[in-house]
Amino acid sequence: MTHRPATFAALLGLTRAASALGDFWIQNDFCARVKGASDDHPVTYQDPDTKAESTHGTADGRKACLTHCLTYVATQAIVAGAGARALGIRVHPAAAAAALAISFTTHYAADRRVPGKGLLEKIATKTGKGGFYRLADFGINGAFHLDSAWHHGWETVAALVATTKATTR
Repeated sequence: MTHRPATFAALLGLTRAASALGDFWIQNDFCARVKGASDDHPVTYQDPDTKAESTHGTADGRKACLTHCLTYVATQAIVAGAGARALGIRVHPAAAAAALAISFTTHYAADRRVPGKGLLEKIATKTGKGGFYRLADFGINGAFHLDSAWHHGWETVAALVATTKATTR
């Protein structure tokens, strides 16, 4: 591939757009609220339509996070696949699978935000960003921003991996 930088830029842009869709439009309210639930920190969910309340622990938190990550990565696969095709980019199947696996794994690791045990909270605390992680005032949500930065970084790695053996049509 003589245009790997252009392919990388295109795939990064496509996966970044798909990530925003997957996180904010495709993810349902239940998954968004329950994916960090644990037996030690259960989450009470109120159905917006019926107003029925249910309490969820570790198993439901893992299932909600898994469901979210599957729909998130499926969104990336569809958007990046369709976009690459429209742009005349042929992505090698193994590279695409590896990139999606990176995206899935790192997204799940970040989104299982069990209070006191979540990966991002632990990294933030160890790097002196714990206060920023907990910040939820002045119109800023530190955990959200650190989560976004984490995802953007790993999407960049995934897009780079996806360019391996890519060709033009």
